[in-house]
Amino acid sequence: MDAVKKVDHSAMRVNQAFIIGLNILAFVLDAAWLALLVGLVMALGTAVRQPGFGFIYRSVLKPRGWVKPDVVPDNPEPHRFAQGFGAVVLLGGSVFLFLGNVLLGWGLVWLVIALAALNLFGGFCVGCAMYYWLNRLRVPGFEKAPPDGTVPGMRPKVEG
Repeated sequence: MDAVKKVDHSAMRVNQAFIIGLNILAFVLDAAWLALLVGLVMALGTAVRQPGFGFIYRSVLKPRGWVKPDVVPDNPEPHRFAQGFGAVVLLGGSVFLFLGNVLLGWGLVWLVIALAALNLFGGFCVGCAMYYWLNRLRVPGFEKAPPDGTVPGMRPKVEG
């Protein structure tokens, strides 16, 4: 098994904050196009192996010192899986919104909001926990186990 890498959790928290904020704005404005845009940014981020809204962190917030890096030993793969899964749910919700099924569409958007909020404010990543459960079941492609001493889905503890 490969060694645990380093992950900047500040970049992920910025990503989660934008996912939450923009999707709430989409709901308030009844702007299905905005929920779709957020889903596309998340999907693109997954494809390029970065938090979707990480570009805001890297180009604006971090250089100005408004958000400090929070780099900890962690596996990036579960976080990418979680973002990709969230993108699929959000894109599915957007499709339902465009088809006129607002209850299911906004329900899926709010599911993504709730899970991103649980991660941002509670430190628990449901998608990461799913990844680690699939690893434990030996599903191909889910190769990483949680860092030592870490509950699957919880933020790794930093010693010292």
